[in-house]
Amino acid sequence: MTQLYPGMTPAASVGGADKVLDHDEERDFIEAQLADFDVDGKRLTIVIPDGTRHAPVARILGFVRDALKDRPKDVRVVIAAGTHAAMDDDAIASLTGCEPGKFSETYPGWQIFNHEWWDENTFANLGAIDRKEIGELSGGRLTDRDMHVIVNKMVVDTDVNLVIGPVLPHEVVGISGGNKYFFPGLSGHDVIDMSHWVGALITCYEMIGSFGVTPVRKMIDAAADMIPAPKYLIGMIVKPGTLDNQFLSFGDSKTAWEACAEVSQKVHIKWCDKPYNLIVSMMPEMYEDFWTAAKGFYKLEPVCADGGKVILYAPHICSVADMHPGLRKIGYHNRDYFVKQWDKFRDHPWGELAHSTHVTGLGTYDPETGEEENRITCAFASKIPPEECAIYNKEYVDPDSLDFDELEKDPDVLIVHNAGELLHRLKDPSQISGDPELYK
Repeated sequence: MTQLYPGMTPAASVGGADKVLDHDEERDFIEAQLADFDVDGKRLTIVIPDGTRHAPVARILGFVRDALKDRPKDVRVVIAAGTHAAMDDDAIASLTGCEPGKFSETYPGWQIFNHEWWDENTFANLGAIDRKEIGELSGGRLTDRDMHVIVNKMVVDTDVNLVIGPVLPHEVVGISGGNKYFFPGLSGHDVIDMSHWVGALITCYEMIGSFGVTPVRKMIDAAADMIPAPKYLIGMIVKPGTLDNQFLSFGDSKTAWEACAEVSQKVHIKWCDKPYNLIVSMMPEMYEDFWTAAKGFYKLEPVCADGGKVILYAPHICSVADMHPGLRKIGYHNRDYFVKQWDKFRDHPWGELAHSTHVTGLGTYDPETGEEENRITCAFASKIPPEECAIYNKEYVDPDSLDFDELEKDPDVLIVHNAGELLHRLKDPSQISGDPELYK
């Protein structure tokens, strides 16, 4: 039985935190697991991440194709974009290892789709989870609102669902992957907004990298349980900075996730001896805006010294969040800024409120004086001009002003290349005032 889901059979797995799998090991594992996979003559929906997740999706998807052959009656691949922008043909080609516009030539008989979250016709309505149960799942943080569960109809109108994706520390749910590919990956706003806001109430600092069935994962699992078709996962633990897998799991979307989550804690967390006054997160070009590049802040906040600064260095980025124009209206603020002015913000999309707090970090707000104090500062170094940064309540840094040769000489400066994957934590967290209890 599994540790987190008592009574469920553990997933099959290969590899480990101290190993790197070669391609033959990956192929052999997938062939063995899918040999008896009950898809013969059935409709199969495969769920994959979008381009903001660093993983060898094309390689693993190819192994799945070769293992399944022509056994399924129908195969649809849907990209779990959440509320990200749709992927064009070039991006899909890069993600899946095909020529642009020729997915079906590389994957004969298969079709691929973006999750068109902006179109109401995308969704199937699975009903609602009542507010009493939401109160229990959220640990009492939300008690006055039902959660309406809508999800991409392709994972409902199918016989079997198979998720293929990496598992990593995550700011909202603790550790990503598993049923998170359905909610929020393929869901509508209610589950996204409510689950993300619960994560924000807990705080990103406390939540990110937390192993276990967190309150947010409980909400996600409850929503996923309403999907009638069985849900399986090929989970990946990707070696940081590479496209090599260290670990693969296969099984139910809960148990395969659990197996990966346990390994992720050993692979994706870097333990630091001290906090840093200045951190420069150098964001790779796969992040096209700060809505997604914000991971460079989430995963470095825990090792930034009190009063310090995290610079999101992304000279290629031209926009903050084109898909979320409401963020420009509220700007970036800490959790208490919204909670203590709830009547003013309660009707704003909660997912945007949550993102705002996650890219601000721990802090306080005094409604009597209107004074907001944040533990650290987050600055943007990009093509976004100073006046636009100011509208979002973010400090501007000229990307050309950063002298990396000099910065690297300073022991109180941390420069992180390819930021956004590896969570940094302090061996001795008492070195900063990061205890969320101080900010309640």
